[in-house]
Amino acid sequence: MVKEIERYGLPVVHMATITTISESVGANRIVPTVAIPHPVGNPKLDPENEHKLRKNLVNKALTALTTEITEPTYFD
Repeated sequence: MVKEIERYGLPVVHMATITTISESVGANRIVPTVAIPHPVGNPKLDPENEHKLRKNLVNKALTALTTEITEPTYFD
């Protein structure tokens, strides 16, 4: 699905905890996330720090969307 969307000129960011799967499905922009049950959050954190964590992940994804790439790239 990722390859098909990008074929039409729309960049896609794949946010995942198991990044090898991202690569195997052909994702070009990969943002590693936190954990399988909570990929973009951490319920053990207090609300302020969890918000910072989520904001950081979203900012990485936005950076990935606006970055020109030629091969699969991780945005850590």
